[in-house]
Amino acid sequence: MDFSATQSVKPVPGKMGVTGNMVFGAQYSHATSVLEVERLRALQMDPASWANDHPTIADDSNYDDHPELSGYQTLPEQDVKDDSEVESPSPESDKKNRMSLQSASGKLASMDSGDNKKDGASEQGAKNDTTGAGSSVVVEGMKPSALSILQDPLLILRGLDYEAAMGDLYLVGTDHKSDEGLYALQRSKQKARFHKFKEMLQQPVVDLDVLRKLSWSGVPTAIRPIVWQLLVGYLPCNSDRRNLALERKRKEYQDGVQQTFARGIEGLDQTIWHQVFIDVPRTNPKMALFQNETTQRCLERILYCWAIRHPASSYVQGINDLVTPFFLVFLSAYIGEDQDPESYDISLLPQPILAAIEADSYWCLSKLLDGIQDNFTHAQPGIQRQIVKLRELICRIDAPLAAHLQSEHVEFIQFSFRWMNCLLMREVTLQHTIRMWDTYLTEHPHGFSEFHLYVCAAFLTKWSAELQRMEFQEIMLFLQDVPTDDWQEKDIELLLSEAFMWKSLFHSSPMHLTSASK
Repeated sequence: MDFSATQSVKPVPGKMGVTGNMVFGAQYSHATSVLEVERLRALQMDPASWANDHPTIADDSNYDDHPELSGYQTLPEQDVKDDSEVESPSPESDKKNRMSLQSASGKLASMDSGDNKKDGASEQGAKNDTTGAGSSVVVEGMKPSALSILQDPLLILRGLDYEAAMGDLYLVGTDHKSDEGLYALQRSKQKARFHKFKEMLQQPVVDLDVLRKLSWSGVPTAIRPIVWQLLVGYLPCNSDRRNLALERKRKEYQDGVQQTFARGIEGLDQTIWHQVFIDVPRTNPKMALFQNETTQRCLERILYCWAIRHPASSYVQGINDLVTPFFLVFLSAYIGEDQDPESYDISLLPQPILAAIEADSYWCLSKLLDGIQDNFTHAQPGIQRQIVKLRELICRIDAPLAAHLQSEHVEFIQFSFRWMNCLLMREVTLQHTIRMWDTYLTEHPHGFSEFHLYVCAAFLTKWSAELQRMEFQEIMLFLQDVPTDDWQEKDIELLLSEAFMWKSLFHSSPMHLTSASK
């Protein structure tokens, strides 16, 4: 799909008349103003009061926020003439103009003012009337500002308050039921932190070092899409370049998809396609979003296009898991805060938004895999190195556990290969994985390799007491299905904190690990 077709044309600036009349090009400038006034009079409405009741039209001259108004023009005040000064239109033009006004009224009535989330459309199932694909589409659960966010991700901040962004965020070490005072204090600190995020993202040039420091302890859900895209290096830090770069990358991906699938499935590399085709339905089989047919078609295109562009590794099982956090996070940018992205029916969204989610997920997956590509090349040397380092690290930080595993003839590769290949995504929930990735993305440029190694060490030692009471078969069964179903966000926070501690102690002193393993 050509994304250039979805970009709005800069409207011609002009003054707002007392009636707030909108016109469709110069050819209708006077006739349509008269027809609109006549229509309002027929409805026994005062034109000026009608304008006051429609701030989206009368007060907001920034049409970039509303791509649906592309090509519309405000009627300059000096051009509003008395009825007697305007020649009556012919019956044909009268009918044409009225049809145009009715069409415009339908569009404008369905639009949200941007910041106001309590209008009638939102109250009736958060439904929105958009024109993203060239026709009117009613979308349930989609943000009223979704098409604006599509063109400028920074608009995700518009009208966003702390409560909507953070929700009932878990605060480490607090229990709001038993200690309301401490909870209120921590909540206040989180609120100040949230406003720091907003202030940082609104800067002309985002300071990535500062953004990384803020994001290490977690990113608010509502702004995670744009923060991730900045941290991974997909979005430029310079706001002046951001929207054009986004449009270019999305178009580049869509052109690549069209070229790759031009001859249909028969024209693909059947070996790669077969593996992708059978792996996609296995991706998060218990989550409705990833069992949705629309989602699966997107994942197939993402994975196949990545594979053929990286012949050194091609497609390897496990990469299908790594795209899912990006896909879910970027979906959340376009649906209401009251919607659960894990169960949302993505097929409801307009095609331009679906295409943007797919393209953004592809490019961010590519950025991630660029840093760990030797995990997926022949013989997967990156994973082999990490497994050796994990064994050395456990020998250093938990010698009794290391000795017990050795006495039971448990090889680290038997259980930790999947931990490295899938980044522990099979061991914790997707939401907890997303929280972990907040931190991984800040540990630039080796968060998904070196820092992940220390997270795996902290994860294994967490079960040290249980494992030392088990024999070989019990150990293997336990590590293949680690009991994390009841984990909360505090458990992930503690895991990351412990990993940071081990990294601080050993990362700069690798000889400590080598000597301990001998």
